[in-house]
Amino acid sequence: MNLTRRTFVIQSVVGTGALAAGNLAQAQAAMVAESDPQAKALGYVAVAAKADKAKFPKYAAGQLCSNCALYQGKATDAAGGCPLFAGKQVAGPGWCSAWAKKA
Repeated sequence: MNLTRRTFVIQSVVGTGALAAGNLAQAQAAMVAESDPQAKALGYVAVAAKADKAKFPKYAAGQLCSNCALYQGKATDAAGGCPLFAGKQVAGPGWCSAWAKKA
């Protein structure tokens, strides 16, 4: 096999791009942990029914991350992005005190 400089450069660029895309996809898939300081401050739970109703009286049944105005996934997605937790995903059936009705 005759490896030319041009072939090497092209393969290097393609390989680097594939690695970068893989790392980006992996980073986006990280879920917010309920123990995360930001999550604790907002009362985030992965299952809305487990919300601390005494500490967060604003919670009402039916409020889910998936129907929040901040949720960046589809309503049917198991998880999606949230600007409150940059680079991490929240559970669709989750809840936090920043919940706002989707218009």
